[in-house]
Amino acid sequence: MDFINAILAHLISWIEHIITVMGPSGVALLMAIESCNIPLPSEAVLPFAGYIVSKGEMNFHVAAFASAIGCVLGSLPSYYIGYFGGRTFVEKYGKYFLVSRKDLEEADKWVDKYGDWAFFICRMLPVVRTFISLPAGILRAKKRFFFTFTFLGSLVWSYLLIYVGVKMGQNMEAFKHIWHKFDILIIAIFAVLGGIYVYKHVKHLKES
Repeated sequence: MDFINAILAHLISWIEHIITVMGPSGVALLMAIESCNIPLPSEAVLPFAGYIVSKGEMNFHVAAFASAIGCVLGSLPSYYIGYFGGRTFVEKYGKYFLVSRKDLEEADKWVDKYGDWAFFICRMLPVVRTFISLPAGILRAKKRFFFTFTFLGSLVWSYLLIYVGVKMGQNMEAFKHIWHKFDILIIAIFAVLGGIYVYKHVKHLKES
């Protein structure tokens, strides 16, 4: 536990250094990293940006737009990896991960019907927002809508967390501790849903 805490402390110090030195460009860079399927928590990045805003060293709106732009840029490689190679891989090897062609077809229908707004919402959820671009590419989500909703959802998320940082000022540690509990809750929900998914698919394979 002490080792993990030490790593987290170094990570937070690095985040703060990047934003302090690079300003809005640093915010964009860090948020781009997060959107590349790398779990660099925006819950640590954006509140500190808000703290810098509260000191008058960065403009509130500039910070939010830099963050949203960074999210779009970071989503590009993940989306296109899924778009050009991910689907072929899933169609060929998906059965070993309990993903069938029928699952893909159902997912395609879901994206066609609800995908655009679902991606918008996913950009405002802890943990989920980090990894959504790859499955969006695999499911061939419409690029224009996906990146538009990525920008808009990320902008809302950015304004929210930057505003919290502005209001909390130097009490960043208290905020991180509270928000971390939300991360754990999201992970727990997806663990339960994942367990149900595996159970149903294993049962289906035994019956077939």
